[in-house]
Amino acid sequence: MAKFSRSEARIRRHARVRKNLAGTADCPRLNVFRSLNCIYAQVIDDEAGTTIVSASTIDRALKAELDGKNKTEQAKLVGKAVAERAKEKGITAVVFDRGGFRYMGRVKALADAAREAGLEF
Repeated sequence: MAKFSRSEARIRRHARVRKNLAGTADCPRLNVFRSLNCIYAQVIDDEAGTTIVSASTIDRALKAELDGKNKTEQAKLVGKAVAERAKEKGITAVVFDRGGFRYMGRVKALADAAREAGLEF
């Protein structure tokens, strides 16, 4: 049997989760992607196939706040920002999609910050 690389294994886990998870206009999907240096969050309506709001560590609006912070603190700021932007669009409830990553560290920090900022999931 062939072993999968770490990235292939994550893609398989994500596909397994996404099989049972979809965002609607009423309750969109909060998707998280974590790279080695950055973290990205999007609120997605899967029925329309559109991204409603997004935030990331490469976002110019957040760049000044992120300087000098570690990656977990940056993830908290991204979670807070995506939740505030979603609330501006009238979104209060989302479905959390961890993207095949373990729910710990930066992914958990982003989710907790989004919950504290007012998103329900």
